[in-house]
Amino acid sequence: MSDTDEFQEPMLEQLSPKPEPVKSSKKRKRGAEAEDAKKSAKKGKNKKSKSAFDDDDLDVEGGMNKAFSTMNSQLLADYLAQRTRNYEKELSSIELEERYLPASAIQDTTTFDQPRNLDNLPSFLEKFAGNSTKLWSASKKNGSPHTIIVTAAGLRAADLARVVRKFQTKDATVAKLFAKHIKLKDSISFLKSTRTGIAVGTPTRLKDLMDEGALAIDRLERIVIDSSHIDVKKRGILEMKETQIPLMTWLTRKEFRDRYQVTSEGIQLLFY
Repeated sequence: MSDTDEFQEPMLEQLSPKPEPVKSSKKRKRGAEAEDAKKSAKKGKNKKSKSAFDDDDLDVEGGMNKAFSTMNSQLLADYLAQRTRNYEKELSSIELEERYLPASAIQDTTTFDQPRNLDNLPSFLEKFAGNSTKLWSASKKNGSPHTIIVTAAGLRAADLARVVRKFQTKDATVAKLFAKHIKLKDSISFLKSTRTGIAVGTPTRLKDLMDEGALAIDRLERIVIDSSHIDVKKRGILEMKETQIPLMTWLTRKEFRDRYQVTSEGIQLLFY
């Protein structure tokens, strides 16, 4: 046997039983199974997230989720709690409890039989305002509205402010309180110098104005959530994490909680 044969023979023995193709096949199979599992989980998650409302309830062209018109106080409280659990999984059970609103804090508005679109908002306010003539009034204390309407975005807030301007008088202004094109300092200055009957704004800006002491709530009688309005992706203020969390944080402030369920000087919580 030559030196060359002696050198080559052990190399052939090492190469011949190599199991790499089998391992590779198993690895690919495991990888495919894992990928299928991920897709299945994602599909199930998406299916679950879409099942909250029937497609028939979602009027994308009209920008309206009709399901809220049939939800009583308990259903709304349950839905709010479910959204909070989904969006704030990191919170402890005690912290979650502080984010929840009881059904008794929410007024049942299912008797309103008109579509909850932009044009019908004034009628909605008149129906649930008690003494509706007070909608045209304002406290003598500047920046102290009787009604606050909360919505998801500045453009929508501007639209809402236009339709409720029917309640505006020379002594009762409708205030637009949102960040888009309006600086915080300008909103502060406006509230401190203006008698305000109705304020329309977004959750974060409303919080900031309260923290600054510009938006007073001692004369506040009602909060209206623009819950039925949806965007082209079928999402409303309660279906977007970036708006739902600030909204619930604001709604569950102690200043509000203490007045939701009282008869005298209480606050109505309405979902439009």
